[in-house]
Amino acid sequence: MNKEILKKDVINKIKEINRADIMVGIPSYNNAKTIAHVVKMAAEGMVKYFPKLKPIILNSDGGSTDETRSIVLNTKIPEGVDVITIEYKGIPGKGSSFRTIFEAANVLGVKACVVVDSDLRSITPEWIMLLAKPIIDEGYGYVTPYYIRHKYDATITNSIAYPLTRALYGKRIRQPIGGDFGFSNGLTKSYLKKDVWETDIAKYGIDIWMTTTAINEGYKICQTQLGAKIHDVKDPALTLGPMFIQVVGTLFSLIGTYHSNWKDIKGSEPVLKYGESKEDKIESINVSIKSMIDKFKAGIREFGFIINRILGSENYSAIEKISELGYDKFSFPPVLWVKTVYDFALACNKNIEGLNPDEIVQIMTPLYYGRTASFVIESQDMTTEEAENLIEDLSITFEKLKPYLIERW
Repeated sequence: MNKEILKKDVINKIKEINRADIMVGIPSYNNAKTIAHVVKMAAEGMVKYFPKLKPIILNSDGGSTDETRSIVLNTKIPEGVDVITIEYKGIPGKGSSFRTIFEAANVLGVKACVVVDSDLRSITPEWIMLLAKPIIDEGYGYVTPYYIRHKYDATITNSIAYPLTRALYGKRIRQPIGGDFGFSNGLTKSYLKKDVWETDIAKYGIDIWMTTTAINEGYKICQTQLGAKIHDVKDPALTLGPMFIQVVGTLFSLIGTYHSNWKDIKGSEPVLKYGESKEDKIESINVSIKSMIDKFKAGIREFGFIINRILGSENYSAIEKISELGYDKFSFPPVLWVKTVYDFALACNKNIEGLNPDEIVQIMTPLYYGRTASFVIESQDMTTEEAENLIEDLSITFEKLKPYLIERW
């Protein structure tokens, strides 16, 4: 038992419980408004669908200043479900929260561990079954979510994380940073052995790291169909914060880690979807197109010289022309975007003089705003299903242009 991760009172509580078969981990930070529903659904799901297994809920909290932790402990749930709430140690962030969940799951020897976001409003007891059953009954090591989402939800996933992961590693995992996952005891142990907890993986980089690690270390993976994901989404133009740098920085660093694995992979293959497809309603998301275009143009003015160094004169010249377009004619073509992503991924791994990877990804952020604005403009009169075809086309372009990255590596 790692006493540096788990506090003394938690260690004593785990000793009392002794063992568990299935765990739901819930990372949180000031989620008093939503976490009771998540706890209740998690507990009901374990009791209903896995009545012969000993269940536990572990809330790994980042120091909430509201009533999050007391709500977790006082939510009415079925008898027989143990509940622990922990204020985790380490770098503040989702990854540190997950590390605590991994450690407790490992100590208790659970067969399957499920993690779910604390702001979910669409979670049902069935979600727990769908995320855990493939592991318990069918030998899967890693279960990723397959959601129905609004076309403007998860823009980092749609423009980078999904198509790049697919092109690199050959697996069509639609939500590699979805937030709600299931994993086996073996994969939990593998995660804990990695010396990554002082990096961005301790923050928002955790989801893409988990997915990429599971792919490259040969775990059996499936996607589970959860229906709509309804949570506290925000306008990507206003609330990107450090998430982009941490997710994309981690994704790019893993390209270097697993270079020998992806360099010979061509094309991609579907990943099994577990469960039945659903037709849930989704909530609309408003996006500030003008704000994103303004941020794109400001980024070109501020970082143009460095972007030119990273992209080369031909690609940068095309970017400059885009920055001169008016709002009504703005367009950032997919092929140019794919080359941009590959060039920045290369720059992060080849150490451009004077810039560290975080600085490089930060400089890329305005370009991401530009590409996202272009996607919104192109898809604004489309249904979510029609917009999904644009993401599929972008993914195919990533695959076709993969030699562009390989040649420059």
